[in-house]
Amino acid sequence: MKTVFVRQERCVGCRHCEVACAIAHSQSKSLIPAILEETKSYPRIFVEAVDNYLKFPNRCRHCDPAPCMQVCPTGSLSRDENTGSVLVDYLKCIRCGVCAMACPFGIIEFRKVIKPAPDREVNAKCDNCIERLKEGKIPACAEACKTGALAFGEINDLIRGARSDFTTRIITSRGAETEVPVIPENIKAFQAVMEKLASLS
Repeated sequence: MKTVFVRQERCVGCRHCEVACAIAHSQSKSLIPAILEETKSYPRIFVEAVDNYLKFPNRCRHCDPAPCMQVCPTGSLSRDENTGSVLVDYLKCIRCGVCAMACPFGIIEFRKVIKPAPDREVNAKCDNCIERLKEGKIPACAEACKTGALAFGEINDLIRGARSDFTTRIITSRGAETEVPVIPENIKAFQAVMEKLASLS
Protein backbone atom coordinates (compact mmCIF):
# COMPACT_ATOMS: atom_id res chain seq x y z
CA MET A 1 0.00 0.00 0.00
CA LYS A 2 1.06 3.55 -0.64
CA THR A 3 1.33 6.05 2.20
CA VAL A 4 2.74 9.44 3.14
CA PHE A 5 6.13 8.97 4.79
CA VAL A 6 7.59 11.69 7.03
CA ARG A 7 11.25 12.72 6.67
CA GLN A 8 11.46 14.87 9.80
CA GLU A 9 15.02 16.02 9.15
CA ARG A 10 13.80 17.78 5.99
CA CYS A 11 10.90 19.69 7.59
CA VAL A 12 11.49 23.45 7.93
CA GLY A 13 8.13 24.24 9.53
CA CYS A 14 6.77 26.25 6.58
CA ARG A 15 3.29 24.75 7.16
CA HIS A 16 2.53 24.57 3.42
CA CYS A 17 1.16 21.08 4.11
CA GLU A 18 -1.36 22.46 6.62
CA VAL A 19 -2.59 25.13 4.18
CA ALA A 20 -2.84 22.63 1.31
CA CYS A 21 -4.78 20.21 3.52
CA ALA A 22 -7.29 22.86 4.60
CA ILE A 23 -7.81 23.94 0.98
CA ALA A 24 -8.24 20.33 -0.21
CA HIS A 25 -11.04 19.80 2.33
CA SER A 26 -12.82 23.11 1.65
CA GLN A 27 -15.89 23.52 -0.55
CA SER A 28 -14.17 25.84 -3.05
CA LYS A 29 -10.78 24.05 -3.20
CA SER A 30 -9.21 27.51 -3.49
CA LEU A 31 -7.39 29.60 -0.86
CA ILE A 32 -9.24 32.95 -0.76
CA PRO A 33 -12.77 31.54 -1.17
CA ALA A 34 -11.98 28.89 1.48
CA ILE A 35 -11.20 31.64 4.01
CA LEU A 36 -14.64 33.16 3.43
CA GLU A 37 -16.64 29.93 3.69
CA GLU A 38 -19.21 29.75 6.49
CA THR A 39 -18.00 26.33 7.70
CA LYS A 40 -14.24 26.74 7.88
CA SER A 41 -11.94 24.03 6.63
CA TYR A 42 -9.09 23.22 9.00
CA PRO A 43 -5.92 21.21 8.35
CA ARG A 44 -5.88 17.54 9.26
CA ILE A 45 -2.08 17.49 9.49
CA PHE A 46 -0.29 19.27 12.33
CA VAL A 47 3.25 20.67 12.20
CA GLU A 48 4.52 20.42 15.76
CA ALA A 49 7.61 22.05 17.23
CA VAL A 50 10.32 19.68 18.45
CA ASP A 51 13.38 20.79 20.43
CA ASN A 52 12.70 24.53 19.88
CA TYR A 53 13.53 24.72 16.17
CA LEU A 54 13.02 21.29 14.59
CA LYS A 55 9.52 20.55 13.27
CA PHE A 56 7.50 17.37 12.78
CA PRO A 57 4.48 17.12 10.43
CA ASN A 58 2.13 14.79 12.32
CA ARG A 59 -0.71 13.12 10.41
CA CYS A 60 -2.88 10.01 10.46
CA ARG A 61 -0.86 6.88 9.63
CA HIS A 62 -3.96 4.88 8.56
CA CYS A 63 -2.69 2.05 10.75
CA ASP A 64 -3.47 -1.58 9.99
CA PRO A 65 -4.93 -2.69 12.30
CA ALA A 66 -6.15 0.77 13.32
CA PRO A 67 -6.75 1.26 17.07
CA CYS A 68 -9.37 3.94 16.35
CA MET A 69 -11.37 1.50 14.20
CA GLN A 70 -11.10 -1.24 16.80
CA VAL A 71 -12.61 0.83 19.60
CA CYS A 72 -15.29 2.83 17.72
CA PRO A 73 -18.64 1.79 19.27
CA THR A 74 -20.78 2.89 16.29
CA GLY A 75 -18.68 1.54 13.43
CA SER A 76 -18.17 5.03 12.01
CA LEU A 77 -14.58 4.21 11.06
CA SER A 78 -13.87 1.89 8.14
CA ARG A 79 -11.05 1.10 5.73
CA ASP A 80 -11.16 1.78 1.99
CA GLU A 81 -10.11 -1.48 0.33
CA ASN A 82 -8.40 0.14 -2.66
CA THR A 83 -6.24 2.69 -0.84
CA GLY A 84 -6.05 1.34 2.70
CA SER A 85 -7.26 4.71 4.04
CA VAL A 86 -9.17 4.79 7.33
CA LEU A 87 -12.31 6.85 6.69
CA VAL A 88 -15.05 8.35 8.88
CA ASP A 89 -18.77 8.04 8.29
CA TYR A 90 -19.76 11.43 9.74
CA LEU A 91 -23.40 10.41 10.12
CA LYS A 92 -22.45 7.54 12.45
CA CYS A 93 -19.89 9.48 14.54
CA ILE A 94 -21.25 10.39 17.99
CA ARG A 95 -18.16 12.32 19.15
CA CYS A 96 -17.57 10.03 22.12
CA GLY A 97 -13.81 10.57 21.85
CA VAL A 98 -12.87 6.89 22.26
CA CYS A 99 -11.01 6.94 18.91
CA ALA A 100 -8.96 9.96 20.02
CA MET A 101 -8.01 8.19 23.23
CA ALA A 102 -6.94 5.08 21.30
CA CYS A 103 -4.92 6.93 18.63
CA PRO A 104 -1.20 6.52 19.45
CA PHE A 105 -0.31 9.66 17.47
CA GLY A 106 -2.82 12.15 18.89
CA ILE A 107 -4.07 13.36 15.52
CA ILE A 108 -7.85 13.09 15.93
CA GLU A 109 -9.77 16.34 16.43
CA PHE A 110 -13.51 16.99 16.44
CA ARG A 111 -14.83 19.76 14.18
CA LYS A 112 -17.74 20.59 11.93
CA VAL A 113 -17.02 19.32 8.43
CA ILE A 114 -18.08 20.40 4.96
CA LYS A 115 -19.40 17.05 3.71
CA PRO A 116 -22.96 15.95 4.56
CA ALA A 117 -22.99 15.54 8.31
CA PRO A 118 -25.07 16.42 11.34
CA ASP A 119 -24.85 20.02 12.50
CA ARG A 120 -22.31 19.11 15.15
CA GLU A 121 -18.64 18.35 15.54
CA VAL A 122 -17.43 14.94 14.38
CA ASN A 123 -14.13 13.09 13.98
CA ALA A 124 -12.41 15.23 11.31
CA LYS A 125 -9.22 13.21 10.96
CA CYS A 126 -7.10 12.89 7.82
CA ASP A 127 -8.87 10.94 5.09
CA ASN A 128 -5.64 10.50 3.07
CA CYS A 129 -7.19 12.83 0.47
CA ILE A 130 -9.30 9.90 -0.72
CA GLU A 131 -10.97 11.92 -3.49
CA ARG A 132 -7.57 12.99 -4.83
CA LEU A 133 -6.30 9.39 -4.72
CA LYS A 134 -9.32 8.26 -6.77
CA GLU A 135 -8.39 10.90 -9.37
CA GLY A 136 -4.82 9.58 -9.56
CA LYS A 137 -3.37 12.48 -7.56
CA ILE A 138 -1.32 12.31 -4.37
CA PRO A 139 -2.40 13.69 -0.97
CA ALA A 140 -2.38 17.49 -0.85
CA CYS A 141 0.16 17.67 2.00
CA ALA A 142 2.76 15.61 0.11
CA GLU A 143 2.17 17.55 -3.10
CA ALA A 144 2.62 20.88 -1.30
CA CYS A 145 5.83 19.89 0.52
CA LYS A 146 8.80 21.51 -1.24
CA THR A 147 11.57 19.97 0.87
CA GLY A 148 10.69 16.28 0.62
CA ALA A 149 9.70 16.04 4.28
CA LEU A 150 6.46 14.42 3.13
CA ALA A 151 6.79 11.79 0.41
CA PHE A 152 4.00 9.64 -1.01
CA GLY A 153 4.72 6.16 -2.31
CA GLU A 154 5.12 2.50 -1.44
CA ILE A 155 6.10 2.31 2.23
CA ASN A 156 9.05 -0.08 1.82
CA ASP A 157 10.52 1.98 -1.05
CA LEU A 158 10.31 5.14 1.08
CA ILE A 159 11.86 3.38 4.08
CA ARG A 160 14.73 2.07 1.93
CA GLY A 161 15.42 5.61 0.70
CA ALA A 162 15.41 7.02 4.21
CA ARG A 163 17.63 4.19 5.46
CA SER A 164 20.10 4.80 2.62
CA ASP A 165 20.27 8.49 3.50
CA PHE A 166 20.76 7.63 7.18
CA THR A 167 23.56 5.19 6.35
CA THR A 168 25.25 7.81 4.17
CA ARG A 169 25.01 10.35 6.98
CA ILE A 170 26.61 7.93 9.45
CA ILE A 171 29.44 7.06 7.05
CA THR A 172 30.22 10.68 6.21
CA SER A 173 30.21 11.62 9.88
CA ARG A 174 33.08 9.13 10.33
CA GLY A 175 35.21 10.62 7.58
CA ALA A 176 34.46 8.35 4.64
CA GLU A 177 34.60 10.05 1.26
CA THR A 178 31.21 10.30 -0.43
CA GLU A 179 29.45 12.95 -2.41
CA VAL A 180 25.84 11.95 -1.63
CA PRO A 181 24.04 14.85 0.11
CA VAL A 182 21.43 13.96 2.71
CA ILE A 183 19.80 17.31 3.32
CA PRO A 184 19.74 20.10 0.71
CA GLU A 185 21.95 23.07 1.57
CA ASN A 186 19.04 25.52 1.82
CA ILE A 187 17.39 23.32 4.46
CA LYS A 188 20.67 22.99 6.36
CA ALA A 189 21.07 26.78 6.32
CA PHE A 190 17.52 27.35 7.54
CA GLN A 191 17.93 24.81 10.35
CA ALA A 192 21.23 26.41 11.39
CA VAL A 193 19.56 29.84 11.66
CA MET A 194 16.64 28.42 13.66
CA GLU A 195 19.03 26.54 15.98
CA LYS A 196 20.98 29.75 16.57
CA LEU A 197 17.79 31.70 17.31
CA ALA A 198 16.66 29.00 19.71
CA SER A 199 19.96 29.18 21.59
CA LEU A 200 19.60 32.95 22.03
CA SER A 201 16.26 32.72 23.85
